[in-house]
Amino acid sequence: MDLLTSILFVVGIVVLVVGADVLVRGAAHLAAAVGLSPLVIGLTVVSYGTSAPELAVSIQASWVGQADLALGNVVGSNIMNVLLILGFSALLIPLTVARQLLWFDVPLMVALSALTLVVGLDGRIGRLDGVVFVGMLVAYTVFLIGKSRREVAAERAAAPELYAHLAAATFSGILLDLILIVLGLGLLVLGSRWLVEGAVAIATALGVSELLIGLTVVAVGTSLPEMATTVAAAARGQRDIAVGNVVGSCIFNIISVLGVSSLVSPDGIRVSPQALQFDIPVMIGVSIACLPVFYTGGTVSRWEGALFFGYYVAYTIYLILHATGNGALPMFQDAMLWFVIPLTAVTLTVHGWHCFHSKRVHP
Repeated sequence: MDLLTSILFVVGIVVLVVGADVLVRGAAHLAAAVGLSPLVIGLTVVSYGTSAPELAVSIQASWVGQADLALGNVVGSNIMNVLLILGFSALLIPLTVARQLLWFDVPLMVALSALTLVVGLDGRIGRLDGVVFVGMLVAYTVFLIGKSRREVAAERAAAPELYAHLAAATFSGILLDLILIVLGLGLLVLGSRWLVEGAVAIATALGVSELLIGLTVVAVGTSLPEMATTVAAAARGQRDIAVGNVVGSCIFNIISVLGVSSLVSPDGIRVSPQALQFDIPVMIGVSIACLPVFYTGGTVSRWEGALFFGYYVAYTIYLILHATGNGALPMFQDAMLWFVIPLTAVTLTVHGWHCFHSKRVHP
């Protein structure tokens, strides 16, 4: 392991942090300047931007005839977005969940996850499916922007004094915000690439297998833009952007990354039996898990973040045990199926009932 590799790794981390901070600053300012809520900026500009690496990788894979990689990229990224990124961010700072996410965006994320399973039952996501997904992307984006602008306009009309400081927004100011967003996205992509390259080189030098590198270092590295942006947004108090980025990225990964990739690929995206039997159902389950967690008090607390993070660790352990054919896999599966998952379900049910009862007693 040479000095250049270590420097590349450290510089990648620094560039990621700087890029995330720049992106959040520009996005938050742009939201106020053009009459969009921070939540919608998080659901669109930030989440679409931080998912750009996944889109680029999936399109390239589809173009060269490796379209099955696109599905793994999307499913793995969505699982990681919720369990790792949202969980880790909530561990650091409890996150506020906007009402719109509860009643529209998260249910949409669940529905799209289930739709991925349905369209893949024949073993392939074809071009017609891609057209439907891309059409959903356009409709979803137009709906979000239109709804946000109407809501912000109504708020400004009702309380103009709260928005007086925004009246002087100029073309140059908006242009500067756009430059910050583009610069932040560029730094995120560059930083994540350097960090992954450095991490892979370090892991290889230490004698870690390529399989383990792919399942851990590289998988986490491709989601580093989302993680860096979500943590930075939460730390800066832009918690709508933080949670919106995670949910928006999951939605974007399905309707954009899968949609465009299936359009580009000559034969569509192959859906393996393993994906149908395990990976996509896990993605659906993770999406559904957001509903009770988000509903309990309208926040993602630290213990709920720890719960998500713990499940990400368990998911990674399962992947490693399965890929290596380890004899401990059946015992691990039984422990998760008959103890951990039922205990989690009971805990969330009791906690949800307590929150619901508290709201009725203390409205």
